[in-house]
Amino acid sequence: MAVFKVSFLGLVVVMALFSAGTLSLAHPAGFNFGWGSGWGSEPSRGHGGYAPAGGSFGLFPQFYQFSCPQANDIVISVLQQAIAREPRAAASLLRLHFHDCFVQGCDASVLLDDSTTIASEKRSGPNRNSLRGFEVIDEIKAKLEEACPQTVSCADILALAARGSIVLSGGPNWDLPLGRRDSRTASLSGSNSNIPAPNSTLSTLLTFFKRQGLDEVDLVALSGGHTIGVARCVTFKQRLYNQKGNNQPDETLERNYYFGLKSVCPRSGGDNNISPLDFASPAKFDNAYFKLILFGKGLLTSDQVLLTGNGNGNGIGNAGKTMELVKTYADDESLFFQQFAKSMVKMGNIRPLTGSKGEVRNNCRRLN
Repeated sequence: MAVFKVSFLGLVVVMALFSAGTLSLAHPAGFNFGWGSGWGSEPSRGHGGYAPAGGSFGLFPQFYQFSCPQANDIVISVLQQAIAREPRAAASLLRLHFHDCFVQGCDASVLLDDSTTIASEKRSGPNRNSLRGFEVIDEIKAKLEEACPQTVSCADILALAARGSIVLSGGPNWDLPLGRRDSRTASLSGSNSNIPAPNSTLSTLLTFFKRQGLDEVDLVALSGGHTIGVARCVTFKQRLYNQKGNNQPDETLERNYYFGLKSVCPRSGGDNNISPLDFASPAKFDNAYFKLILFGKGLLTSDQVLLTGNGNGNGIGNAGKTMELVKTYADDESLFFQQFAKSMVKMGNIRPLTGSKGEVRNNCRRLN
């Protein structure tokens, strides 16, 4: 069994659970966990509800208004329990949605287990021993099947769980276009080739995001999702000991932060030890991630290069634009929340299956 520990500068980091009081303070008008600001109405603005009305590709927020109006309430009830048990679950579910959408589009292909016809994406390099949250999705699906049989797709469950996890962590809410259907295929090769690595240079990140129809604004805003969650030592070890192949650490790492990370992540072994991506507020969705990057305290290479543009020294990329966005979001949390919501909608619209394409799985792990 792997040993896990979370520490910073030798101190154990306790991931805070949010009390109902904290959540109600973040959302004074209530959670607004419905389909938006009202069926077919103009969406609300401000902290409680970002994102444009309507959808695209046949997706729209009111898709389950009549067929399963309680769907989002069911998702939220399961999420509240899951995040209370383990705050890390929120980030895990956000990451599931991202890893799904970047391979074949947002079609729940990432949830399929191995079978005689499926080579599971769970076995890919980016996902193996890394992706988490499948049991939470299973629980949500089971409850939805009880309430509304063969109605809510696994792809939409991933999108709803990602949004709910953000809101329950103190982040923005938004009108979420729905109506995705589930794939009958998976792509192990696509999962290996389309998800950017944690040691990616800025130019590589931009290339991977552009491939999905996302730009540098989306890259920086969605990277802000790293304001919650943790990363394994194996994903940042290179920065500590051999960033450029010369047995030297990444020179962009702030010195005290570097020594703290070394205590968590030794040169040899400890690959599954974990450290928060945002040690300032690891379970709270805020803009602290960007503030830390400004001080050289981004955990992954792919975090810090948004400011420095250097990475492994293999190319600068469009560092000027991303650097300014990091500074802007560090200074203005509301603007970050607004753009994060827009970029989440945009990512959720990557090549969905709609209409008669695909299916609505009865079990998210296998085909009907």
